[in-house]
Amino acid sequence: MKAVVLTGINALGLDHVANPVAMPDEVVVRLKTAAINHRDVWIKTGNYAGLRFPITPGSDGAGVVTEVGPGVDASWLGREVIINPSSDWGHHERAQEPRFSILGLPKAGTLAEAIHVPVSQLAPKPPHLTWEEAAALPLAGLTAYRALFSRAGLEAHEKILISGIGAGTAVFALQFAVAAGALPFVTSSSPEKLAKAHQLGAKHGTLYTHGGWAKEFGDHYGPFDVIVDSAGGPGFGDLIELAAPGGRIVFFGATRGNPAELPTRKVFWKQLSLLGTTMGSPADFAAMTEFVTRKGIHPVVSDVFALDHVDDAFALMERGGQFGKIVVRISPD
Repeated sequence: MKAVVLTGINALGLDHVANPVAMPDEVVVRLKTAAINHRDVWIKTGNYAGLRFPITPGSDGAGVVTEVGPGVDASWLGREVIINPSSDWGHHERAQEPRFSILGLPKAGTLAEAIHVPVSQLAPKPPHLTWEEAAALPLAGLTAYRALFSRAGLEAHEKILISGIGAGTAVFALQFAVAAGALPFVTSSSPEKLAKAHQLGAKHGTLYTHGGWAKEFGDHYGPFDVIVDSAGGPGFGDLIELAAPGGRIVFFGATRGNPAELPTRKVFWKQLSLLGTTMGSPADFAAMTEFVTRKGIHPVVSDVFALDHVDDAFALMERGGQFGKIVVRISPD
């Protein structure tokens, strides 16, 4: 079968690899669509722990079950499914265990014509979604859902600030906040992305590239009960200023590095909660797919590329030109 194979740092290409085989308690999914994430870019560029080559990247996928392994009911054959990219979360909802892993490294990922995964990692494809929307959902949707609800406990009518709108997880956070009845606000470096966020339900937005943005924005629209961030870095102190007393700052990335300093006095005086999160548990994934189905949420698909043009998909992600998810169409039908 055809698969995207990373043979070394920035050495990405399309190759033929062996067809997957369903092991006990596994299935083979013939993939219709896949999607890429910043994680895939970091693996490609060598900026991720545990690198190994060759590897097929990709954590998001949707398709049809074509083979079942020993111990799996034959009724799974022919089902349209999405794949939970999280494997071996463990026994506790509070955090993943050391054996936890994500599709695309160390296990072969979804940028291929087929994949074998444990049947426990499958969920029915929400019937209202296209194949492109279905592939866009798993990793970013799971991360956003756990951040907002399992960790930050977002409630209706609370004000939430989402930084860096445009990336897939941030867009899901916006959509989920709107669906939950919260009042979302956003930041971006792009006026065009702020305009698109407003169309999705953001109340107001601002450019974080403008000096003094945090004080001006906070004076007009703050403070915020929940703040969602994936950047960290020198701007993290602004988020502490913008948080309401008793507020929760939840973060799942540090693309701008660690903060130079943390104003701990403001954190304890304002009774703030700083909440780290990553991916989500099987219970989070089940709750997320149910929420998306019940609320009729359609993931925002930025661009769609054919498997033969996966280099263009990665290039778009690397320059940050997307709003929403970048999808790769595996099967033409």
